[in-house]
Amino acid sequence: MYARKDRKADRVKVRRRIRGKVRGTAGRPRLSVFRSRRHISVQAIDDVAGTTLAAASTLEKSCKVEGGSSGSKVAAAAVGRLIAERLKEKGLETVVFDRGGFLFHGRVKALADAAREGGLKF
Repeated sequence: MYARKDRKADRVKVRRRIRGKVRGTAGRPRLSVFRSRRHISVQAIDDVAGTTLAAASTLEKSCKVEGGSSGSKVAAAAVGRLIAERLKEKGLETVVFDRGGFLFHGRVKALADAAREGGLKF
């Protein structure tokens, strides 16, 4: 019998490899994405100080999608627009995108595209 592939462990390996190369600062924070089956969340992190500058998630009431699932591309786009708005309020326009070991397609791509449309550069 074949052993089942451990997808989470594989994702964590990729995530560690990405984190070795991606670093956020106060002027250019790291935009870290986490995707679960039902929700998606994003944080803007200053790795030098070890602080979160802004965050957004589908768990927030402001990101609720009418008639849609919180695990959809539409909801991910709403989160992307919200994080862009919150960072623009703080005077930040450039970020480093950290996909967190997830493939850059689907909800992760929808979030990134919406953040770009909101005015973020990465």
